[in-house]
Amino acid sequence: MNDSLIIIPTYNEIENIENIVRKVMSYPKQFEILIVDDGSPDGTAIAVKKMMPEFSNRLHIEERKGKLGLGTAYLHGFHWALERNYEYIFEMDADFSHPPDKLIELYQACKDGADLAIGSRYINGVSVVNWDMKRIIMSYYASAYVRFITGMKVQDTTAGYKCYTRKVLETINMDEIKMKGYGFQIEMKFRTWKRGFKIVEVPIIFVDRTEGTSKMSGGIFSEAFWGVIKMKLASIGNKYPQK
Repeated sequence: MNDSLIIIPTYNEIENIENIVRKVMSYPKQFEILIVDDGSPDGTAIAVKKMMPEFSNRLHIEERKGKLGLGTAYLHGFHWALERNYEYIFEMDADFSHPPDKLIELYQACKDGADLAIGSRYINGVSVVNWDMKRIIMSYYASAYVRFITGMKVQDTTAGYKCYTRKVLETINMDEIKMKGYGFQIEMKFRTWKRGFKIVEVPIIFVDRTEGTSKMSGGIFSEAFWGVIKMKLASIGNKYPQK
């Protein structure tokens, strides 16, 4: 078994799934991939299972019934990874918005002492391609809002491209994670930061998907907006003790 697992949640990613798997598997570093598929009606899971014999024990799939949400998909993958003793656990989208060529830099950042390495769109200004100005402003100021409320010294607080070390996921009580959508990414960083773990941001260029459909919605943003305030208030009551 390799030391690194990349968790990729999917729902209707038939246009992207084979390409992203083959791209990751092409690198000299022997990554493994876990696809967590939420019952995609477009055949995403079928496409993954067709590739599994080709990639031996490096490609895995967990199938869930129904669209259960991004956060729960990652939590499912985290528990799966911990049960199998992976040391480095990645989050990554299937649609190439998270540049696969940055996987090695995220991995190396953790090898060099980071507990959480974040693929950051905002560590060197704004590095986003194919978004309109409204979406860029909304995303940028969403991160600023989170920093203001929480006090976290993280530029890209909503980033979903990350590498955790095993000890972070073992320390955080994942069963207490409240936010399941967009806010999940914020809450995981906040709990990591409050525990005193070292967080490093690695600059990336985020390119919006060219295939498939975005899963973002207004309800997801609403959960994050109010969830950040509730999360901060809970921390004041020492719900998130330092490690």
